[in-house]
Amino acid sequence: MQNFRGGNGGFGNMQNLMRQAQAMQEKLVKAQQELEDMEIVGSSGAGMVTVVMTGKGEIKSIKLKKEAVDPEDVEMLEDLILAAINDAKSQVEKANADKMGAFGNLGGLGGLL
Repeated sequence: MQNFRGGNGGFGNMQNLMRQAQAMQEKLVKAQQELEDMEIVGSSGAGMVTVVMTGKGEIKSIKLKKEAVDPEDVEMLEDLILAAINDAKSQVEKANADKMGAFGNLGGLGGLL
């Protein structure tokens, strides 16, 4: 017990750590909310098909220009829709990496927050 320090030295460090964890949690919640509120537009076929997605990856809408709809070539429309979805998805992944990158190195602390 020679190394035991009296006073609240250890307790003060714990309080500081808890404050830091709480601040980090608040930033994380804010970043998650910003992603949820974000709308990202993906497109294909020079804008013939557009897809709007939230930053969480939820599809909010799909818009088709009349020229994209050819009853004789349904496969092309399917490909355009998939390409627009994939474009939006890749932009969502980038936005998530940008917003959440700072929290990616939490390791085991992620479950504590």
